[in-house]
Amino acid sequence: MSKFTNGTTAHGVAALVICCFAAIAQAQSAGEEMSFFITSVGKGDGANLGGLEGADAHCNALASAAGSSKTFAAYLSTSMSIDRSTDPMTITNGISARDRIGTGPWYNANGELIANNVEDLHSDGVKINLQTALDENGNPVNGRGSQPNKHDILTGSDSAGHFSTAGGDTTCSNWTSNSEDGSAIVGHHDRVGLNDARNMLSWNSSHGSRGCGEEHLPRSGGAGLFYCFATE
Repeated sequence: MSKFTNGTTAHGVAALVICCFAAIAQAQSAGEEMSFFITSVGKGDGANLGGLEGADAHCNALASAAGSSKTFAAYLSTSMSIDRSTDPMTITNGISARDRIGTGPWYNANGELIANNVEDLHSDGVKINLQTALDENGNPVNGRGSQPNKHDILTGSDSAGHFSTAGGDTTCSNWTSNSEDGSAIVGHHDRVGLNDARNMLSWNSSHGSRGCGEEHLPRSGGAGLFYCFATE
């Protein structure tokens, strides 16, 4: 049997190579499957997403095209509605984004941990930023300073992930409007804004959009994108 100058046999080298390949394979298999992403594209009609159902379908179509078999839900809230034409009036409670997305943990397309659970997601420890908030293909999403700026991510939510009670339109008519009237709360996935105020650094509740249409969302740095989380 041949030996190398350090006394290692050919069989020993082969065993070492096999061991290294096994270790690499084990490390790759231990990687976490994507369970969080920002949509690479909007639906093409501004904030008219076809309601929550249409938004969820968009998440799952993009995830499936990227090779995922998981089920995803859009991180979007809906507004409370009050119909005063009935007696007594009819009140329909809003739906909170945090209640739609399962329990976690969630990982991006590179297998990086975003949050362990819902509480972690809405804490100061959440790991959403320009480097980690990737689209379904593992690509970064343009932030402030890039052209075009796409850091306004639709959420319709307050900072805790609940539907907003601020008054006025905060969800572009529950994700069915593409008009100049109305607005939707957005977050900044890059955690950058006009200043260092808390809301400007928020990933899910920074400010309202300047209209709901495809041509209106870019006015404040949006492109009709939203977050998707695996629910299982």
